[in-house]
Amino acid sequence: MPVSIRRLIVALTLSCALVAGATACSSSGSSARKDTAAVAAAVAATPSPSTTAEKQRLSKTRFVANASLAAGATYQWIVKPWKAGKFKKGVKGRKLALIKAGVAGAFAYNRLKAASKNAKGDPTLSKAIGPLTAGIAALKGLPAKLRKGKSTDDTVGSFDDIINQVKDAGKSAGANVTDKVPSSAQLTHG
Repeated sequence: MPVSIRRLIVALTLSCALVAGATACSSSGSSARKDTAAVAAAVAATPSPSTTAEKQRLSKTRFVANASLAAGATYQWIVKPWKAGKFKKGVKGRKLALIKAGVAGAFAYNRLKAASKNAKGDPTLSKAIGPLTAGIAALKGLPAKLRKGKSTDDTVGSFDDIINQVKDAGKSAGANVTDKVPSSAQLTHG
C-alpha cells in the first residue's frame, strides 16, 4: 500500500509542475497576436517555389505512384487469388481471401481516383486518362461485391481491365506504371 501512495504523490507533484509551467509560459497579451499576424502575412507573401513545369512533372510522378499502388494491390490480392481459385465456394480460406480482396479493391479504387486527379496536372496524361474516368467511377461498388463473394469473375475482370487500361494510358503519355504491392499499413490507411 505505501508504494501506491508514493506513486500518487509523485504523479500529483509532476502534474502540478506541468500545469504551473504551461500557465507561466502562455501569454495572452496583444503582442503575441501581432507576432502571429506578422508571421501569417509573411508566409502568405512568400512565393511558391514550384513552377508550372515542376507541377506537371510532379503530377506525373504522383500519377505513377498512385496507379502503381492500385495495380499492385489489384494483382496481389484480387487477380492472383482469383487465378489460384481461392474465390470458389467450398475452398479453404475463401472468406479471408474475399475480405482481403474487398479491402484491396477499396484501396485500388481510392488510388485510381487519386491518380486520375493527378493526371489533370499534365496535359498529355490528362488526354490519355480522360476516357477512363467513367470506368474508374464504375469500380466504386465492386469492393463490396468482392467481400460478399458475388460475381467474382466479372468483378475481378473489371478491376483487371481498368488497371490495364490505366497502365496503357500512362505508357502512352510517357509514365510507365508498374505493379507496386502496398504494405498492409498503406492498405488500411488508404
